[in-house]
Amino acid sequence: EGGLQAWLTVIGGSMVLFCTFGVVQSFGVYQDYYTRVFLDEHTPSEISWIGSVQVFFLFALGLPAGKLFDEGYFHHTVISGSVIYLVSLFLLSLAKPHNYYQNFLAQGVGMGIGMGLMFLPSLTITSHYFRRRRSLAMGVVIAGSSLGGCLYPILLNNLFDKNDWGWGVRAVGFIDLGLLLMANLFMRTRLPSRKYKPDRKTVEFKTIIYDLPYMVFVAGSFLVFWGLFFPFFYLQYYGAQRHVSPTVVKYSITIMNAASVFGRTIPNFLADKYGPFNVMIPSTIISGGLIYAMFGASTTGGIIAFAIFYGFFSGGFVSICTPAASLFAKDISELGIRIGVLSSSLGLALLTGNPIAGAVLSPPTYAWWRSFVFSSVVVFAGAACQILARSSLVKRKG
Repeated sequence: EGGLQAWLTVIGGSMVLFCTFGVVQSFGVYQDYYTRVFLDEHTPSEISWIGSVQVFFLFALGLPAGKLFDEGYFHHTVISGSVIYLVSLFLLSLAKPHNYYQNFLAQGVGMGIGMGLMFLPSLTITSHYFRRRRSLAMGVVIAGSSLGGCLYPILLNNLFDKNDWGWGVRAVGFIDLGLLLMANLFMRTRLPSRKYKPDRKTVEFKTIIYDLPYMVFVAGSFLVFWGLFFPFFYLQYYGAQRHVSPTVVKYSITIMNAASVFGRTIPNFLADKYGPFNVMIPSTIISGGLIYAMFGASTTGGIIAFAIFYGFFSGGFVSICTPAASLFAKDISELGIRIGVLSSSLGLALLTGNPIAGAVLSPPTYAWWRSFVFSSVVVFAGAACQILARSSLVKRKG
């Protein structure tokens, strides 16, 4: 339940998420810039595939990364991911306007693979140091992504406004280089892996797949993630389409991510006290309602209010999802593979969700209501599955 090395590992994990998920949560800046300037011959749906493939790899590689983590290759995996990510990021800075494939390969594929190798191990390692305060510790790690999501939009918007694409991306690269160096030095494993303790219990993959309450939970999380990230990708562009104050449009993603710093720590503190599901389910239901409420967020005040409330409540689901998954584990040796299965399913959701929401926009007319309804309905459906999974888990534990 703590100690110097435990909190250094938490800080290191937070730095990794600052560099990875923080960049994902800033994709709305790229979506807006690509749609209006850099790749303006492509539709919003085509452009969103770049971010969707990136976040797909971030989550989908959770299963192999989780397996490597369980086998004792934590540092090998995170260091390899750091190198792939940084090389791809600096290559992205060399991309030329109107060359879609360059952005897709560097940002979508390369950066995504690097993120995927770092993300899950850096998050899961925290669970080895905490039990009673596990939700809070993981919340602090995940809050690093929100801090990244606050800094990067400000940095990128200001440099993109000066038509300095290359140095905007390189500035992110140099920040991430320093943070990832420190993160790899800070994080340490605590429990022996199977590589060094072969008599440790082996987890059968089919045992996880045949765990019905857990798979209902995974299905619910898939549905929630299918719609939850639509505002993170499209809010800035939506504000520009509604002719909201340019300053507010520029900082809308930052405002949302700033609110999610609190949304990824306060609910986690409550989750340790009242239980992850008892906090996560209300946060999910409110998030679904807020997506629908984007109908009314067509003014400067509306965009600001939406960004604050949505950032907070959506953060409550994102940060508690992983601690909730750990409740289904019968032994700590199952954590890596259970979280890996969850992570891979979330990758599929994020790969398809935002392109679907972008496709139903039907540009150039932009029927925004279609995207709002799609995203809201699937989040509500996911909340229903979470309620069912919670009920099954309560019965199992008596």
